[in-house]
Amino acid sequence: MSVVTRFAPSPTGFLHIGGARTALFNWLFARHHGGTFMLRIEDTDRARSTEAAVAAIFDGIKWLGLDWDGEAVFQFARMERHAEVARRLVAEGKAYYCWCTPDELEKIREEQRAKGLPMRYPGVWRDRDPAEGPKDRPPVVRLRAPQDGETVIADLVQGDVRVANNQLDDMVLLRADGTPTYMLSVVVDDHDMGITHVIRGDDHLTNAFRQYQLYKACGWDVPVFAHIPLIHGPDGAKLSKRHGALGAEAYRDMGFLPEAMRNYLLRLGWSHGDDEIISTEQAVEWFSLDHVGRSPSRFDMTKLTNLNGHYLRLADDARLVGLVVPAMEARLGHPVDQAGRDRLLAGMAGMKERAKSVVELADMGLFYVAPRPLAVDDKAAKVLADAEQVAMLSEFAAGLAGADWSKSVLEDAARLFAEGKGQKLGKIAQPLRAALTGSSVSPPIFEVMEVLGRAETLGRIADAERVGRPS
Repeated sequence: MSVVTRFAPSPTGFLHIGGARTALFNWLFARHHGGTFMLRIEDTDRARSTEAAVAAIFDGIKWLGLDWDGEAVFQFARMERHAEVARRLVAEGKAYYCWCTPDELEKIREEQRAKGLPMRYPGVWRDRDPAEGPKDRPPVVRLRAPQDGETVIADLVQGDVRVANNQLDDMVLLRADGTPTYMLSVVVDDHDMGITHVIRGDDHLTNAFRQYQLYKACGWDVPVFAHIPLIHGPDGAKLSKRHGALGAEAYRDMGFLPEAMRNYLLRLGWSHGDDEIISTEQAVEWFSLDHVGRSPSRFDMTKLTNLNGHYLRLADDARLVGLVVPAMEARLGHPVDQAGRDRLLAGMAGMKERAKSVVELADMGLFYVAPRPLAVDDKAAKVLADAEQVAMLSEFAAGLAGADWSKSVLEDAARLFAEGKGQKLGKIAQPLRAALTGSSVSPPIFEVMEVLGRAETLGRIADAERVGRPS
């Protein structure tokens, strides 16, 4: 059997972290088995579905690197097919028309509540002649569900899960206005798309029993179900925005890399021994549903951030330049020129060792592309206001005219200069950092000098001299 999985989000909001993990697990399972991963947009809720949400879902899945096969399926466009299946079931006696009004159904529920009974449709029209139906209002279509025995789901994560059929009522398939319900649409689409494995959150487990019955009524093969425990916050409560339940695009904007997010989401509920760092290629090779745990996992932003730092250190320097430049241009208000890009590329190896996000990288490396004279922070300004330190900086710079421009030579020169003044290295490194970066914090300053090059370094020192010279 060729494996076919699907991710089927509703476009009523962003691609949240739980949905992203569901998409990842479906993608990994399909790729592990050499199968097909499909995308379906369940947009039948027309009041809440938006084009912006559809675009955000596509963007989020693409950013995560989860390529789907074929064209995305839009559920709303298939409504007539869904209705056709319901009408066929009526013709076969496996579904029936029901003319109960909302008021009548509410009265039934009130009586059930008063008697302490479960609130279920009691089959008012199940065995009545449709000819008795009122002519002044359209009926709904209900599934003629089995009333005896039990329905058993052989779930690949939860194990065998069963429910007595008398606990399930005859669910609505078509509303009175002729529109299909979610349950009908999902089953028909999964069948028509050839879905073999339905991998989703365990909040859908109760739906599986009703969907199973509908598959059987239609005479179709039932896909294999795998219901994954939900993600909770660090405090064990249901994941919310305060825990980090944001859209995928928010994590991208916060500076996370997609490979780090894939690795982190993989480990939220799935394990492979003690392995924590798992590349996507290794994940495809190893992934199986029998390694999915049954307990909810806990979202931990600190772990995600640390993992992102690991992947930043592995990332290609040129790729990182491409990621940080847009943020820098937004800060600067103008494009970064080629010289700035070249400096970023030269300095990236040193910067990425110290950053945990692309945003941190952009902040850290902004001085490489900032125009002269540099804007300086308060601490750097205080250093450059010290005439003695600026004079020492000028004297040091004057001795660099013929020096080999490498960080080791520059550091040796600074050390000898400081010793000659009876000072520690920091006495010259501190004003150097202020002059060259506009900050009191930066990558190693002699590395910075090497990356900036002779002309830019001496030019920035000259700018600092003018700032520090008494007026």
